[in-house]
Amino acid sequence: MEEKYFSIKFSNEKLIFLDQTKLPLVEDYFETDDYERIARAIERLEMRGAPLIGVAACYGLALSIKNYSKESTEENFYKAYERLARTRPTAVNLFTALNEIKKVFEQNKDSEDIYNIVLSKAIEFHQDDINKCKMMGEYGSKIFKKKSTVLTHCNTGKLATAGDGTAFSVIKNGYEKGLVGHVYADETRPLLQGLRLTSYELERSGIPFSIQTDSSAAVLMQKGKIDIVITGADRIALNGDSANKIGTYNLAVLCNFHNIPFYIAAPTTTIDRNIASGDEIEIEFRHQEELLSVNGHRIAPAHYKAFTPAFDVTPSHLISGIITEEGIFNFPYNFLK
Repeated sequence: MEEKYFSIKFSNEKLIFLDQTKLPLVEDYFETDDYERIARAIERLEMRGAPLIGVAACYGLALSIKNYSKESTEENFYKAYERLARTRPTAVNLFTALNEIKKVFEQNKDSEDIYNIVLSKAIEFHQDDINKCKMMGEYGSKIFKKKSTVLTHCNTGKLATAGDGTAFSVIKNGYEKGLVGHVYADETRPLLQGLRLTSYELERSGIPFSIQTDSSAAVLMQKGKIDIVITGADRIALNGDSANKIGTYNLAVLCNFHNIPFYIAAPTTTIDRNIASGDEIEIEFRHQEELLSVNGHRIAPAHYKAFTPAFDVTPSHLISGIITEEGIFNFPYNFLK
């Protein structure tokens, strides 16, 4: 039976979140009503996953105006908006969320009840992500033609969303229907989200799994051990080019060579309708210490340099389908339709 845990909750006028940097060894929940603390949590990856940071940002904006006079409400709101917008550049859900809340704020900023109006929108955005996750799981189960062994990358479950996840929701739904037998989880260097977080979620859900180094994926495919690959996405262009955790493009190329279906699962809020292709996606670069250190312990000489993109972009023609809460889209993608 699955043990209950959650990534994010709003209760007693505070945001409560699970500090993912301490998983899987320590489950530490933190609560705050300070938008600056929420911004730092997003930057530090205490909260991560494109849909989740969008929900967290919504609550951050609401909390930014909770205890301020009417005269300073607008100043505080826009200050919080700019701060949260600087946290992570690649995940489009963050900006979708911020702009949804901004629109509500600007329409109601003269109201005496502006805090509760904005908070209600944040709660609505939260519930909407839960619903989207459920629908992705239901639609995604259609991709399994037999009881399958799945390979996944990074983390896409409750720890990345407000619901059961994106790719993880598809895997979980498939497992519950007897369509998924085993999952291989990439460790996902350099911060090991697959090893630390996906394994944690697979175990909690009772799904059989194995962990492997990112570089083992090719061998598994060569030996016929993988039936399907499913990952998430942080930003999808109108033509279907998709940015996701670094290493995802590798998997798509390997799947293409080995004739293995490669799917992405993401809510429609991950589609950036302002960019035509992946060439326009801004890729976040992380501090090189994340690669050259482990748990704060340096594992390379101080003068070593590192190449540290957080994401790569998979060209749309390598993607078998994009699973959303509206259904499964196939190549050639055109999200303007």
